[in-house]
Amino acid sequence: MSELESYDYHLPRALIAQHPLPQRSDARLLVVRRQTQTLEHHFVRELPAFLAPGDGLVLNDTRVVPARLAGYRTQTRGRWEGLYLDRDDHGVWKILAKTRGKIKPGETVTLQDRDGRDACRLLLLDQVGPGLWAARPDDAEDALVLLERVGRVPLPPYIRDGEMVDADRETYQTVYAEKPGAVAAPTAGLHFTPALLKELQDGGIEICRVTLHVGLGTFRPISAATLDEHPMHAEWACIDAPTAARLDGIRAAGGRIVAVGTTVVRTLETAAACGPLQAWQGETELFIRPPYQFRAVDALLTNFHLPKSTLLILVRTFGGDELIRRAYDEAIRQAYRFYSYGDAMLIL
Repeated sequence: MSELESYDYHLPRALIAQHPLPQRSDARLLVVRRQTQTLEHHFVRELPAFLAPGDGLVLNDTRVVPARLAGYRTQTRGRWEGLYLDRDDHGVWKILAKTRGKIKPGETVTLQDRDGRDACRLLLLDQVGPGLWAARPDDAEDALVLLERVGRVPLPPYIRDGEMVDADRETYQTVYAEKPGAVAAPTAGLHFTPALLKELQDGGIEICRVTLHVGLGTFRPISAATLDEHPMHAEWACIDAPTAARLDGIRAAGGRIVAVGTTVVRTLETAAACGPLQAWQGETELFIRPPYQFRAVDALLTNFHLPKSTLLILVRTFGGDELIRRAYDEAIRQAYRFYSYGDAMLIL
C-alpha cells in the first residue's frame, strides 16, 4: 500500500450530509481520548462538559464570500463558471475558471446574478496558471460588494453538486464570521450557536479568535506520489499580539489550547514554528504530516474529512494514526453525518 493509499477509506454516499441540522449544536460529537485510547458518543451541545475553566477555545473568524460565479462567454454565449479567489490593490481579480472550448485573453464573460439576470462583465486579462485567470470586472463596485450581488455560496461539490439554496447563505457561515475572504467555511465552527458560546464563556472558557482565509487548496486532492511531493496551496492567516499573549498565559496557567478546526491548528502551529507562540500574519503553506510535533495545540474539535486529504492527514497526525482510523470506522458504523454539514469529533 502506498503512503497516500493508507489515508483512503470507503464512505457510503448516504452518510454525506446534504443539509445542516435545524439546530447547529445538535450535531453528534465523537469524543476521542488519546490517553485512554477510548471513544465516546455525545453531542456538540455537551462540549462544555469536556472543557475546564481556564481552557482557551480558539475560533477562526473568517467569513465566506459568495465566490462562485456563473455566466456565459459574451461572444459565443457558451456556459462559463468561475470561482473568485482574491483581488489585488489595483482591482484585478484572481479566479478559477471553467468552460468548454479554449478561452483566450481579452475575452469577456457576462456574469449573471442568482436569478439568471445579466449583471456585469468580466474581462479575462491573462492566464496565470492551470485554470487560473487574472480578470477585471467592468463594474467599479468593491469586489466584495459586487460578489454579494452576483455571487453564489461556494459549496463543495459533494453537497448538492455545489448548487446552493437560499438557506446556505446563513447556514454555510459560522455565527461568529467577521472577516471576509474565505472560499470555503471553517466547518468545525458551523456547530456553534450564540447560546453555546455564552455557556462556554460562563463556564470559564476563554474564547480567542484567529483568522485563516480558507482557500482553493481545500478542494484539491493530493495527486503527488508521496506526501513530501505535495505542494500545499498557500492561505492567508493572522494571529494578533494580544491573542498570542492570552494563549501563552492560558498555557502557563495549566489550561489547554483547544483548536476549533484544522484551519486554527495550521494558524497556531505556523505562528509557533520558531518557538513560543507569537503574533504573525502572512501566507502559510504548512502541511502537517507525520512525524510532525505539535507546539501550540492541546485538543482539537474537527469535522470528518475526505479520504486522501491534507485535512485527514493532519487529524491522524494529531490524534494518533491507529486511534483516528478506529474513530472513523466507528463513526461510519454508527452512521455519523460526514463532511461540511456533518457531525464532529473532539480529540482530547
